[in-house]
Amino acid sequence: MTWAKPFFDVGLFTNKRDAQHGFLTERGLAVDHTLKLGGGVLQHRYPVMGAVLKLNDSRGQLPQAQGPIAKLFLALPGCASAESFVDPDGNRIVTVPPGFRDIQGLAVELQVASLAASENFYVQALGLELVAPAVLRCGQGLLFLSESCEPRNDVDELAASGARYLTLQVQGCDSAYAAALATGATSGRAPVTMGTTARVAFVKDPDGVWIELSERASLTGKAV
Repeated sequence: MTWAKPFFDVGLFTNKRDAQHGFLTERGLAVDHTLKLGGGVLQHRYPVMGAVLKLNDSRGQLPQAQGPIAKLFLALPGCASAESFVDPDGNRIVTVPPGFRDIQGLAVELQVASLAASENFYVQALGLELVAPAVLRCGQGLLFLSESCEPRNDVDELAASGARYLTLQVQGCDSAYAAALATGATSGRAPVTMGTTARVAFVKDPDGVWIELSERASLTGKAV
């Protein structure tokens, strides 16, 4: 898989946009721009170094869910030490200095049922690099895996309250989607074109994490 930028992004859904915006601005983040996604959802995009934290503000009531994305790390210039918070939707957020645990931009911790199965999936289906046991790299973005057999109160829908998906920016959405399915990914949503902005598809990992494969025109330089 060929990346269009050396970071992944993270998508959250919320019914508490004002409270979440206040929380993020207190951490030093600012909205770069807002996109209309349709279906009563506005996406507010907060740059974090080269990555983007995408806050999807839903007009409709979202189901409550506790998915595999257990912790979100934000590498913030000017941050002196690691500090943990719980945001208004109950997401566990850790702000860190850039370079802490080698984190640049965004990193996530996933709670998975099998370290071996998840490592194999992210390497074989998505082309990430296994840089240490239970640590995978996408460009400069890091995934930390934590094995857990504890039951989660998750739902099948993408749109649910909390941290819900990762976005990998790729040079070709259709080819990346086909390659992921051929090597073990489960389809979430087949490729669709979002106006002139991007062509996107979703796959799911062995624990049900939604992963967006995005061919964004502003990054690839190609019309969609």
